[in-house]
Amino acid sequence: MHDERRRIEERVQRAHDQRIKPAIHAATVPFEVEAWQAPGEPVSFEEAAAARYTPFAMDTPWGPPWGTTWFRMRGQVPAEWAGRRVEAVIDLGFIGDWPGNQAEALVHLPDGRPLKAVNPLNQYVPVANPATGGERIDYLVEAASNPDILKDNFSRVTPMGDKLTAGSAPLYTFQRADLAILDEEVFHLDLDLQVLRELMVHLPEHEPRRHEILHALDRAMDALDLDDVAGSAAAVREVLAPVLAKPAHASAHTISGVGHAHIDSAWLWPIRETKRKTSRTFSNVTALADEYDDFVFACSQAQQYEWVRDNYPHVWARIQESVKKGQWAPVGGMWVEADGNLPGGEAIARQLIHGKRFFIEHFGVETKGVWLPDSFGYTAAYPQLAKLAGNDWFLTQKISWNQTNKFPHHTFWWEGIDGTRIFTHFPPVDTYNARFSGEEMDRAVRNYSEKGGGQRSLAPFGWGDGGGGPTREIMERARRLANLEGSPKVVIEHPDDFFAQARAEYPDAPVWVGELYLELHRATYTSQARTKQGNRRSEHKLREAELWATTAALHAPGYAYPYEKLDRLWKTVLLHQFHDILPGSSIAWVHREAEAEYARVAEELEALTAEAVAALGAGDTRVFNTSPFDRAEVVRTGDGATAYVRVPANGSAPLTGAEPTRSVRAGDRVLDNGLVRVEVAEDGTLSSVYDLRAGREVLGDKGNLLRLHTDLPNYWDAWDIDKHYNNRYTDLLEPTSVELVSDDPLLGAIRVTRAFGKGSTITQTITLRADSPRIDFETDIDWHEAEKILKAAFPVDVRAAHSSAEIQFGHVQRPTHTNTSWEAARFEVSGHRWVHVGEPGYGVAVLNDSTYGHDVSRTVREDGGTTTTVRLSLVRAPRIPDPEADQGRHRFTYSLLPGASIEDTVAEGYSLNLPLRVADAAGAPEPVVSVDGRGVTVEAVKLADDNSGDVVVRLYESGGGRAQGVLRTGFPLAGAQVTDLLERPLEDAVVEEGGVPVALRPFQVLTLRLRRG
Repeated sequence: MHDERRRIEERVQRAHDQRIKPAIHAATVPFEVEAWQAPGEPVSFEEAAAARYTPFAMDTPWGPPWGTTWFRMRGQVPAEWAGRRVEAVIDLGFIGDWPGNQAEALVHLPDGRPLKAVNPLNQYVPVANPATGGERIDYLVEAASNPDILKDNFSRVTPMGDKLTAGSAPLYTFQRADLAILDEEVFHLDLDLQVLRELMVHLPEHEPRRHEILHALDRAMDALDLDDVAGSAAAVREVLAPVLAKPAHASAHTISGVGHAHIDSAWLWPIRETKRKTSRTFSNVTALADEYDDFVFACSQAQQYEWVRDNYPHVWARIQESVKKGQWAPVGGMWVEADGNLPGGEAIARQLIHGKRFFIEHFGVETKGVWLPDSFGYTAAYPQLAKLAGNDWFLTQKISWNQTNKFPHHTFWWEGIDGTRIFTHFPPVDTYNARFSGEEMDRAVRNYSEKGGGQRSLAPFGWGDGGGGPTREIMERARRLANLEGSPKVVIEHPDDFFAQARAEYPDAPVWVGELYLELHRATYTSQARTKQGNRRSEHKLREAELWATTAALHAPGYAYPYEKLDRLWKTVLLHQFHDILPGSSIAWVHREAEAEYARVAEELEALTAEAVAALGAGDTRVFNTSPFDRAEVVRTGDGATAYVRVPANGSAPLTGAEPTRSVRAGDRVLDNGLVRVEVAEDGTLSSVYDLRAGREVLGDKGNLLRLHTDLPNYWDAWDIDKHYNNRYTDLLEPTSVELVSDDPLLGAIRVTRAFGKGSTITQTITLRADSPRIDFETDIDWHEAEKILKAAFPVDVRAAHSSAEIQFGHVQRPTHTNTSWEAARFEVSGHRWVHVGEPGYGVAVLNDSTYGHDVSRTVREDGGTTTTVRLSLVRAPRIPDPEADQGRHRFTYSLLPGASIEDTVAEGYSLNLPLRVADAAGAPEPVVSVDGRGVTVEAVKLADDNSGDVVVRLYESGGGRAQGVLRTGFPLAGAQVTDLLERPLEDAVVEEGGVPVALRPFQVLTLRLRRG
């Protein structure tokens, strides 16, 4: 047989694209259209309905950047269309086919009820099926003219990321607003051809099935009347029916499809636009559920449901009905799909608590899995926290983006730092926006790593990132692929059903231990430093407010615990932990608003804490310690003076009355407190840090070396830092001044100022306090660089086999060598409050109060010794998608802690991030809780969320070993329970002599509910 594949394939493609697709809508009549441009921010439907509209013609430009234009569309279904399926077709002037980053619209009835959204691949709105003829149609359409930030594939800087810089020129040209007949036979022919063509071209050339489809398509084209596509469509479908009817092989891979619409809570659009995106997408989804009884849609992010509930009650009611029918599956159980590395431990717990509770309260549904398809790597703390919240499974897809190494599993058990395992799946289709294309189906089968062990995978389908969701075309593809020879079998089902079956067929799946590190997007640990600082500050201020509010509730008559305010503030912080806000990968508008929100949160939390402390009564000046560790340290008082205080963990003490053992001696570029001696070189770096206790030099080279690197990644500027950044740099070694600024016996300080680059300046105050080996670098940067990253290096004279970095409720160890490609790929990693390196008998830590990115490397010196260098990433300057990212003022502190054990490091990390509070208060109520025993660390103290008055305490083992202790209370204790994260009882806890004995395995998290006597 002659090879005629090319002729046939090109014949089919042209007939399909140029004849069949245009015939899907058989006849059209235009709407009469009027328009009204809303001034400023979006308005309510009621305001838009009352506005004055003017005539609007097709092919007219409309829509300034970030604007809202309302269109009134009126039309009448022709009488001769009776019995046909009629729909409105609206093309706002769409660009490309991605629905999330351009014009979008929501169509309303005159009474305000949202019907459905329109976007590039979902332009229709059902009118009548079948039509009776003569129906009058009246719509109000809210159209958003969002700019295309992705234009040029992120290769050019754009001012469009903020309404303050985007201008006012119209972005779109309205193309079409018609009533049309949907020719259902042609519609289905279109899908038949798509599915078969795509299946055919992805089958191997030697497969008979490929050639069978090829010749069936050729015969089908013979049956097509090019002058009467509609009239011949049925005959063409009859030719194709036999090849569409052949069943899949018995051993064919099974793909469990679930509808999905990934909606970034902010990214290339602000939060206000996401609120509208949810209404558009959810309207589409509920409309599709009415068309397809077998449709199942999985949707996460309780925050987005709340927005719809509060702003779109009609859409909310439709969601509730879809949940009852089993077509809508709340999943994930988190407030938002948060970043997977940067939120603190308690914050991830609250993500799960608030998300799970929302779905239980509003739908009677307890979600069973964590759904994080798009976050940029995942902390090794997740398995334990997920299980403690009542979850059985974990899903992500992003690790398929790895730059260097292919992750070896798709279905596996993931083991966290404490030993907890959770059943985990990565969809081998390598997307959370699947369309059931031939390419995707082929990729899913080829990729699947568990062949021979499992035989099924998950495919979230539907347009996403900016929403959109599944379409009827995707559902029709799924129906044709349900049992089709040459293709994996597709079944639409709930994710819980998929995970139950996958676990049953593969219970002994392989185990992956530790973090799920994404070998990409490493710059998200550093970009938009003020956003990250706002998050860190907020997390610690929330801890502080809850502790002192609980103290006041227990000891101050008449004080009311601020449940609602704390709940609202927590949710604000949780929202901004979304995986494109906290990582710093959003447009300027998002980060400008985030910084303002964090300022408001800080102000409110300061007021709540001050109110709680004041409720304890007026009296002497006292110092309040929110840290879970006893502290003896120097504090600055309100008048700028210094004092030395000893304060118990979670408690308070008088401002006066304590004296240090060792005072500070400060001289010409030297600080010495009898524990460590710090020498500052003429170039402003540390020439020596000598540990007087251990009798050894800490540094192996210049300490606090500030190095400015060129930082232009290959793609994704705000997201990525590529290895080549390390090849070009400038060391900042020419200070403007080095001067002694404090010779206080309690606090010595040397200030170093520098000017560099394009007008940037940095001022660092190097501080040593009495009785403390910790050296602080209080840093003030005025940053005006572009495409640069600034790092601070501490070369330490220890031979460290690994570094330890704090994560949520513990820490992870990472090798300092690059023996394999896996270790080499970790050239930039994340940590929370500290990084520790050491050799047997001696360790050094680098602490911080707001940075996350760092790198650790190791070199051997000429004298045979080893230098292990820890470098903090301080600030970046990407220009895409925010041209002004990180520009301006930054204030933060990082520290060097010589001679530190892990226990020392944990304690100092809390101290740096939880400054002592000086305030007037009467008396000294006992700490709400205290712990006898090392390694048992208190993370949160609060009142129970059910308003019962019970006290909830979250503890964890912080050193990586076993820990035993007794939790004691500063109030009469009547009983105690171990609970899950949602404060639901798991078992009774033993109470002995007014305390609760606890025994923790390494990094175990324990929540106790304490009943007051």
